[in-house]
Amino acid sequence: MISLEKLNRSEALRYLGGAKTAPDEKMLALLDDCEEQIISRARPKYLYRELELPNDELVSGKDIARHLEGCTKAVIMCATLGTDIDKLIRVTQISDLARAVVLDSFASVAIEQVCDRAEQEISRLYPGYHMTFRFSPGYGDYPIQMQKYYINELDAQRKIGLSTNESYILVPAKSVTAVIGLSPEPIEPKKRGCAVCNMRATCQYRSRGEHCGF
Repeated sequence: MISLEKLNRSEALRYLGGAKTAPDEKMLALLDDCEEQIISRARPKYLYRELELPNDELVSGKDIARHLEGCTKAVIMCATLGTDIDKLIRVTQISDLARAVVLDSFASVAIEQVCDRAEQEISRLYPGYHMTFRFSPGYGDYPIQMQKYYINELDAQRKIGLSTNESYILVPAKSVTAVIGLSPEPIEPKKRGCAVCNMRATCQYRSRGEHCGF
């Protein structure tokens, strides 16, 4: 069971494009309120499953093959904040768009923190193994359609209410699927970030000279 007590405000500000600007008193009050709302409404859940490698169903594309190179096992996982967060953001968009944007930023921070906590818990189950970083469908040439594979393999719709729409976007939206490679030997650092992201051409962070944190 994962609970959220505090969210990374600097990350939320970076999502908002204001990391280099000190928020004024009014903005601080809005940040406090939105953070509290996300924490109170989030219902974090995650699932994971170990797979033996090689696995032709899991590996689709050159980037994921390179990512898992040298690994003998993989752990696929998914995490979600639950449907209440989507509802909160959607309803707020109708009455106060600026507030909805702040809520969305904190929700993005929250799901990443949930994934970090899940990864920490998973790592304790594999002493003696070296872990890769999380790699998700949509990174590099890893097809976004693989979301469906993760949902099915983890039985996520039945267990935690996580599914995809016809465009393979996760529902609820503040959710993540990912794979972590496990190797008995030290793993050579792999490329990450803009170099393997299929959004690099249109990324709002790159246009500001920043990055998303991946």
